[in-house]
Amino acid sequence: MSTYVYGITARSHAGVPDGLTGVGEPPRPVRSVTAGDLVALVSDAPEGLRPKRRDLLAHQAVLAEAGAGGCVLPMRFGSVAPDDDTVADVLGERTDHYRERLDALDGRVEYNVKASHVEEAVLHRVMAESPDVRAVAEANRKAGGGSYEDKLRLGEMVAAAVKAREVEDGAALEQALESAAEAVSVGPESTGWLANVSFLVEQEAAESFLAAAEQARADMPHLEIRVNGPLPPYSFVEPGPAEPAGTTAGGADADAGAG
Repeated sequence: MSTYVYGITARSHAGVPDGLTGVGEPPRPVRSVTAGDLVALVSDAPEGLRPKRRDLLAHQAVLAEAGAGGCVLPMRFGSVAPDDDTVADVLGERTDHYRERLDALDGRVEYNVKASHVEEAVLHRVMAESPDVRAVAEANRKAGGGSYEDKLRLGEMVAAAVKAREVEDGAALEQALESAAEAVSVGPESTGWLANVSFLVEQEAAESFLAAAEQARADMPHLEIRVNGPLPPYSFVEPGPAEPAGTTAGGADADAGAG
């Protein structure tokens, strides 16, 4: 049976409670795979694993329990290795990497920030900031709406201007928050969001980071800014000892159970 990997910690870690269970139906018991001074928290991997809410929450619950006893490197939901021996081999091969990551991430959490445009507000800004767009819109208005070609031209100009603002606003948001974080990881582009960025933040500095996010909302009212966290620092761990089984859900993109 394949091995599901939740996270990696030091052998000196306090461990997890007896009887702790993870993903699957019925939930699989969590156990340890040890290699040198590293330990992987694992369970048997259920067949046909998918990012259902129940299993997303179970994955996060295991990491929360483990995190209460010390620093844990979280794996993304769906990380599966062929067997325990493979996990142990990878722990041995990447010992230096994982030790460095444990030291670097101790006492740190991740905040994922996504942003999108408030449509009416960004259109207003585009009209206010682009004389060319404003001129074409005014000409169309005076012509009773303009011809099909005129309307098409205006639509293309507005779309291009909005796209340019997406790039500018995404960069501005990242710049506004990066000074309150220790590290930044830009996530994959996703439909509907102009920014998808994760920030590594000291737990003691979390209030300062959240205050910076609130200031960004005030400074950029044409953006809808969504802050998800604190999360285990998923975006700052890779590479891991296992590959996602048909999904990369989890971590910064898993909303189930997140604050």
